[in-house]
Amino acid sequence: MPAVYVEKDGPIAHLVLNSPETRNALSLEVIRSVMDHVDAIARDSDLRVVILRGEGPAFCAGHNLKDMVAEGADIHLYRELFSTCSHMMLKLHRLPQPVIAQVHGIATAAGCQLVAACDLAVAEEGAQFATPGVKIGLFCSTPMVPLVRLIGRRRALEMLMTGRFVSAREALAWGLVNKVVPKEELAEATLELARTIAQYSRSTLAFGKDAFYRQVDLDEAAAYSFAKEAIAINCLAEDAQEGMRAFVEKRTPVWRHR
Repeated sequence: MPAVYVEKDGPIAHLVLNSPETRNALSLEVIRSVMDHVDAIARDSDLRVVILRGEGPAFCAGHNLKDMVAEGADIHLYRELFSTCSHMMLKLHRLPQPVIAQVHGIATAAGCQLVAACDLAVAEEGAQFATPGVKIGLFCSTPMVPLVRLIGRRRALEMLMTGRFVSAREALAWGLVNKVVPKEELAEATLELARTIAQYSRSTLAFGKDAFYRQVDLDEAAAYSFAKEAIAINCLAEDAQEGMRAFVEKRTPVWRHR
């Protein structure tokens, strides 16, 4: 099996990290493969939601330190690795389909970053999250980018400066994940969330996801300025017109995904 693969289940894509022997470490090969699959998913008009998960005992343990200290590793390799990884994280935000992280085991360093970069996350009760680079003299600078935007400065700095593991319940309280369930219910709970989202218009979801990330870091006045224009444009979309008419006529809307 390849290090990354995609399975399709109707309108839902399962994007799977498949290097259990390295706890799904994010090598350059794996990162590039994820980006290739993300590009293909973006072009697939039948797909409405993506579930991102890992095979084996862990969701993702971040970068492989053996690669990072290998002979010949230099500033050029490090720049390429972190630039490519950052590009992958941004691609997840720019993907038209919502992405749900299905988290089991550990999600550490860039693996924790990957959870934070997804739109939603469901975790099993035993899942743990950490940005432990400080313990080896390597501050988790790239993981902190989505992390601080998701859980806030104090909590992000605690994770970054202590490197301690955060439990699934803490992650839920902090807003790093949306839901925590028993391990045996993880796959079904994630799929249930994906199915809920997948019943809606693909074009509406894509428009809304893009609008959300465009306004989220603006100040309040600028965000309203952007959002009022966005929703006015959205109202003219075929699916919005259909949805509003269906509500008034008390019937189920028929989406055209445009």
